[in-house]
Amino acid sequence: MKDSTHTLPAGSPVDSPLSHASSGGTVLDSAYSWYALFIMAVACALSYIDRQLLNLLVDPVRHSLQITDTQVSLVQGAAFVSAYLIAVPIYGRLADTTNRRNVLVAGICAWSVFTALCGRAESYGELFAFRFFVGASEACIIPVCYSLIADYFSAQRMPRAVSLFHVAPLVGSGVSLVVGGLVFALANNVRTLLPILNTLAVWQMAFVLIGLPGLLVAAVVFLTVREPTRSQATHPKAADRPYTVRETATFIWTRRGFYVRFYLSIGMFAIVILGLPAWLPTFLIRVHGAARATIGFQFGVVVIICATVGILIGPWISSAIFEKRGRSDALLRTAAWSMIAAAICCAAVPFTPDVTSTLAVTAAAVFFFSLPTGIMPTTIQLATPSRMRGTVGAFYTFSSQSIGFGLGPTSIALMTDKVFQDPKMVGSSIAIVCPIASVIACWLLFSSLKHYRRLLEERKANGALNAA
Repeated sequence: MKDSTHTLPAGSPVDSPLSHASSGGTVLDSAYSWYALFIMAVACALSYIDRQLLNLLVDPVRHSLQITDTQVSLVQGAAFVSAYLIAVPIYGRLADTTNRRNVLVAGICAWSVFTALCGRAESYGELFAFRFFVGASEACIIPVCYSLIADYFSAQRMPRAVSLFHVAPLVGSGVSLVVGGLVFALANNVRTLLPILNTLAVWQMAFVLIGLPGLLVAAVVFLTVREPTRSQATHPKAADRPYTVRETATFIWTRRGFYVRFYLSIGMFAIVILGLPAWLPTFLIRVHGAARATIGFQFGVVVIICATVGILIGPWISSAIFEKRGRSDALLRTAAWSMIAAAICCAAVPFTPDVTSTLAVTAAAVFFFSLPTGIMPTTIQLATPSRMRGTVGAFYTFSSQSIGFGLGPTSIALMTDKVFQDPKMVGSSIAIVCPIASVIACWLLFSSLKHYRRLLEERKANGALNAA
């Protein structure tokens, strides 16, 4: 398959990010496309740093506001996730109907300000409210960036681009652990240098110092990232106008053979992604006597390395094994087979004799369930008209977050508490819940292949894919 550069319209300058930002068109697969992807990835990583900072400040916040661990957990989870799930469909619709660059800028500004305002919270209610709005603001990232990436890259380059974008959350999560501690220390120094800030606790200054730099990222996005020309929709002229909610719903419903199966598979997939990391450290501590002080670092390194490799290598495996054999559904097929491999690895967890073997099995599991992370969003972008990509991307996020958070860690906990009634059986719970979810996801993906191929053929017939 040819690897060429596609332009729309012709004559757009390609000299620099700034020249692109002032141009009237978009050059697909260009150096500027990769620049825009990098800036979006930075914004995504920043969002993960902002949202996870609270995890490092639990005790200072709890003592300062005189709240319980349960109340802190509600601020960490319920406040953020509930707002995220409410807002993500709204951002999806905005991504389909308005200037996506501007939506992203507004979102970055909002979550940066509300993160900083968390540092001004003087009560539990204020902290909960500010955290709620952080979640609502950060919900813009996935639907908006997915839609932008699909119009910056051709069908051939999109899998790689999406995979690289998905490295950002891993980087953000890792950086938050390092930078968060440094910022906490820096906050104390700032209070010493600027007595006017002495009214703020150290944890409050940490929120301010993490939140405000996001405004600089927002400025970079606004000044150097250009709203790309939308690719053709189902009909070439359809990209000129947004679809109505009814048209979008009709499109998805009439093609439910693919979309319903795909969204459910994403939910099952999320159960594994969220469930295994949530309980594996506990398994290592309870069963193998791992030291709490070191297992977090060891497991974190395994996740960062193996997940990054899996995300980046997924598109290559798809191309090398399936696409070269003429499989138009290569991306989806790769995701399905990877879930089988992940299921086998998860099933082996309770049979590992020590920490080292457990981490080895986990490394393989993380690698296999990371393979679809970059390629599954690409499949749905390729199958969907440009003016609907924000909405379907929002449903993608809603499905993964609601099912994943709702059933992932909780189902493993319930299996341990209610079925086995033994805390040390958490490994067996992992070995039951994660493989079952993986197999269901695999079945859903395989059963959707013919529907996906039909959808791609429909798109190609209308000249809607950026094919070489």
